[in-house]
Amino acid sequence: MGITTPPTSKPNSGEERPRRCRFNPFHSIKFFVLCHGLLQLSQLMVSGYMKSITSTIEKRFGLSSQTSGMLSSLNEIGSTVFIVFVSYFGSRVHRPRLIGCGGIIVSVAAFTMAMPHFIMGRYKFDTTTANSVGNVSDICHLAREDQKLNNNESCSMDNIGGDDQMLSLLIVGQLLLGIGGVPIQPFGISYVDDFASNRNSPLYLGILFAVSVLGPAFGFVLGSAVLRLYVDIDKTPADQVPLQFGNPRWVGAWWLGFLLAASCVLLVSIPYFFFPREMPKEKSEDPEGESKSEKEKLKSKQEDTAQDLSLLQFIKSFPCILLRTLRCSVYLLVVLAQVCMSFLMSGLTVFIGKFLEQQFSVTASFANLLIGSIHVPGAVLGILIGGAILRKFQITLRGSAVMCFMAIFVSICATTPLLFLGCSTQNIDGLTFNRSSSNGSSGIDVSCNRGCSCRDQAYNPVCTTDGIEFISPCHAGCKTAIFEFTGKVVNYTNCSCISTQALVKPGTCGSGCYRLLLPFMFFLTLAAFVATLCQTPSFMLVLRSVKPEDKSFAIGIQFMLFRVLAWLPGPILYGSTIDTTCIRWEKKCNKKAACRYYNLDLFRVRYIGLQMLFECGAFLFFLAAYYVLVKDLLRKEQQDGVKAKTSIDAEVGGERKILMEKGNGTTAQLELKV
Repeated sequence: MGITTPPTSKPNSGEERPRRCRFNPFHSIKFFVLCHGLLQLSQLMVSGYMKSITSTIEKRFGLSSQTSGMLSSLNEIGSTVFIVFVSYFGSRVHRPRLIGCGGIIVSVAAFTMAMPHFIMGRYKFDTTTANSVGNVSDICHLAREDQKLNNNESCSMDNIGGDDQMLSLLIVGQLLLGIGGVPIQPFGISYVDDFASNRNSPLYLGILFAVSVLGPAFGFVLGSAVLRLYVDIDKTPADQVPLQFGNPRWVGAWWLGFLLAASCVLLVSIPYFFFPREMPKEKSEDPEGESKSEKEKLKSKQEDTAQDLSLLQFIKSFPCILLRTLRCSVYLLVVLAQVCMSFLMSGLTVFIGKFLEQQFSVTASFANLLIGSIHVPGAVLGILIGGAILRKFQITLRGSAVMCFMAIFVSICATTPLLFLGCSTQNIDGLTFNRSSSNGSSGIDVSCNRGCSCRDQAYNPVCTTDGIEFISPCHAGCKTAIFEFTGKVVNYTNCSCISTQALVKPGTCGSGCYRLLLPFMFFLTLAAFVATLCQTPSFMLVLRSVKPEDKSFAIGIQFMLFRVLAWLPGPILYGSTIDTTCIRWEKKCNKKAACRYYNLDLFRVRYIGLQMLFECGAFLFFLAAYYVLVKDLLRKEQQDGVKAKTSIDAEVGGERKILMEKGNGTTAQLELKV
């Protein structure tokens, strides 16, 4: 009892406490920037991945481009509704915890969008391979009416309920994705700006912006990797996969990317629950830190004044703030130009993969690889170089406007060749080409396969050696097939709709435009690089064209207009435009589903033409903003001239008064009265 432990435990406890205080990563703004960069990367990877699997989703569940465009834009609804509340709450809440909750919601959204794969059954398609000669269901048979009846029964019992469940889960997932992403970027940026030093804050924010642009690129690369795996790889052994990669009916493991991305988001969201509501401000080595800190204090006082408003008062005052901000001509014109560019980007990011697949006959995996490794990095490089030019040459507002409309003009010139880099639709018997009809019929069922009773909705394309494509071996009149030792079809024989010399192989003939893919990607990336040069100058025009006290609201209104006017309707408009070029639809339960064949010339002209239309709109708005800036500058110079003249007249008048007072006081008084 005489020897006690407290004397020895006190020094130990005293030694341990400073170590814990000295090394606490959750009190370091650098560690927060690292965590936030990873979270933004993971969150935007989910959004980019969703866009990379658009064509696969259409093929798997029989969706039109308009429906898939609607799904892509649904996440903007959730974010648009909640963005106003983010502007109101500001620093009232525990921002790191709210960011962590947003990340968990994003993770739940990604898991939800993967659920349809586990609810629905195996992927079913028209047979192109068989394990035995007698199991080929799509060659020419004389009686197939019983099979048609069975197909109708399965439609009524299984497909309708499964499709409704799939759509509802994707809709819920997209809405949750938009809601979860709302607090991540605004609260993260404001938290970094509050507790980083004045010297390091721009560097940290630049890192976060760069990561936010790279996120979609990682999503496309992830899509490229998982789409090489068969959709039912978890249910079917690899050696028993019935389709070969590259087959037009191949569907990749679209659900796997959601699981991987959701796991990443969930993992990087956990540290946010350990960050404090307020952390010690990072020490600044800037000699002008004191003057800047005074400005920050003044700014915080202004923010506190705004935060005194109740939520109801804030909502009521929001329309007045909106109208006051939109009265600024330069701000309105620049934002409308940015809306045009955002509209263009909404259609480009969602459907560019599908465009490459159709125009150049490449797989979805390879198209995503091109987008993620070439196109998106080109846009990122344009943003970085545009910001460097702005900083290097200290460009004025007029110079920023000139830089914007010149960049858009050059981008239009680079986009124009894309209208001509493509091929027409391949020769498809009964659709774009009719060589097998003996009576002039233009339909698919022609005399040479009249007795085969081919299914109307059959889709098992085969290609002859002379470049003619049939939508199935049955429509080509093929009665037998040759198999390899694995049980897969090598070619079809005994075909009544082709000449005896031609061979019929499984698979599509393709558009024959693969040689044009490289120049197309060059001009597409060049157009994106030049257009994104105006990203930073346009934001500087927005920030400098409004009153300092309205900057935060102006940015909030700007992003709200992006969502409402561009990202929400954009994919739907692009999808509807693409659907108008379809020449043969798949039908499920007597309803249009996915498009089987497109008029490639119309597809290319309307898709690229729509992009050029919005580029021209952005060019005109930036040009109008430049005109307003020049007009305002001339008016200001005239006002400054009048003030200078008045000042000179006052000085001369004052000197004359002094001289006249010395000579004649009465005259001076009369002159003064006049």
